[in-house]
Amino acid sequence: MSLPKPPPACGCPVPVEIAGTALGKYRHICAFFRNAEEEYRVMLPFIKDGLARGDRSCHILEPEQRAEHLRQLASAGIDVAGEERRGQLEVLSVHDMYLRDGHFDVARMLNAIQQQLSPRDEIAISRIAGHAEWAGEDWPGVEDFLEYEARLNDVVPESRDTVVCLYDMSKTSAALIADVLRTHPMIILGGMVHENPFYVPVEQFLAELRQRKAASRAGA
Repeated sequence: MSLPKPPPACGCPVPVEIAGTALGKYRHICAFFRNAEEEYRVMLPFIKDGLARGDRSCHILEPEQRAEHLRQLASAGIDVAGEERRGQLEVLSVHDMYLRDGHFDVARMLNAIQQQLSPRDEIAISRIAGHAEWAGEDWPGVEDFLEYEARLNDVVPESRDTVVCLYDMSKTSAALIADVLRTHPMIILGGMVHENPFYVPVEQFLAELRQRKAASRAGA
């Protein structure tokens, strides 16, 4: 059965719940987990609820995580093959999205996320979840990645689609965590959703990032 469509651009908030909390207008979230068990305890209900509502679900992860991820989805009662055939579920490698052609490009990645977002005139939305702990602080492209994380706040529509950036704390440096915290208005920590007190406005963070890049080049 197809979902009814409201008038175009109604601007109505779309209810989304994650970790037992109803989200407000901010839908760009960084989620820190200590292990896979904690991650799936939070994420599986969010994913399953979205698919049941007709939302589109896109997951981005390391290739070696794919088999276990699909197993976890199936264990939650999700018809993985059926949802993939219907185009409601897409599981991508980080190399398909973040690191296409072996490098990270801010504009390309923002465009890729925009293409994943739902049309404004539809009730169904997109729920995007991507693992990002691969972007370690010692990775040469980390500053471009941080720019992307900041600019994503201008791309993710308020009160609609939800983008969750996933970080395995056992694989993420403290320096990267500190920077990432400043680019997300909402955070999941300890399995709970919080408004992020460390978040700073996009242009302020980007100005600081430009200063950091300039200092790095001057010291090279």
